[in-house]
Amino acid sequence: MEDRSRTHIGLIILLILFFACTEPPGPSTNPATPSASPAEPPTPEATPADIWWDHITSLCGQAFAGKLTSEDSTDTSLAGQSMTMHVRRCDGQRLEIPFHIGENRSRTWVLTRTDRGLKLQHDHRHEDGSEDEVTLYGGTTDAPNTEHTQHFPADDYSKQLFEANGLTPSIANVWSMEIIPGERFSYILRRPERHFQADFDLTRPIEPPPPPWGHE
Repeated sequence: MEDRSRTHIGLIILLILFFACTEPPGPSTNPATPSASPAEPPTPEATPADIWWDHITSLCGQAFAGKLTSEDSTDTSLAGQSMTMHVRRCDGQRLEIPFHIGENRSRTWVLTRTDRGLKLQHDHRHEDGSEDEVTLYGGTTDAPNTEHTQHFPADDYSKQLFEANGLTPSIANVWSMEIIPGERFSYILRRPERHFQADFDLTRPIEPPPPPWGHE
């Protein structure tokens, strides 16, 4: 009996020692398991101004025919005259779009991206290339605007320029540019008792015209 008891005790001790020395498995160190990569910052959502700008820049290098579509009596002399817009220069932050009426190549719309929004200026030149006394007027976009239409109320520089040149009613000017991709581009001027609008057919590009005066 003593021998059996000693045997049982010896087996119990061996089992206790075996389990005491056995460590639980640690976390897997399989090198094939990829580690989690840091999350990438979200891509900023495009604003209506961004989309509108992309619509315009998609026309770079192209020219389009247009016509007067408003009926303000002030513009009677322009009715029936040919009109052309030419998206002539694009550098990412600045666009130059000459606007010709008949043989008159004095006008260029200049659009610039700024921290405050989109800025419109009107570059007016004489036939010899010299600047007109009233030039570079315009404004910066205000809200609300959409991916199809941007509004540019006259800025302080423009108001002072108009006042100094006897053009006081123009202080209230608001210019708008509207684009329906693949269909129409519109240039619009509004103020109390004044409305000018020229529409351009985007379905049929035309041969680019000669450069505007002063930009040859």
